[in-house]
Amino acid sequence: MKKGIHPELFEVTVHCTCGNEFLTRSAKQEIRTTLCSACHPFFTGQQKFVDTAGRIDKFEQRYGKKTKK
Repeated sequence: MKKGIHPELFEVTVHCTCGNEFLTRSAKQEIRTTLCSACHPFFTGQQKFVDTAGRIDKFEQRYGKKTKK
């Protein structure tokens, strides 16, 4: 292998917003993520619901509710 062309690897702790932490190696010194295997719906099998009704209400208030004639 050529010397001086490879990035330095660090042992880092990855922090997720759910509170899960795990140790890995990376070229970055700090990793923070919003989803991990402990909280992602694909891995947990539990679906997270988004407040779509609230989003639709905000849209209708902002742009007015259109009614059919």
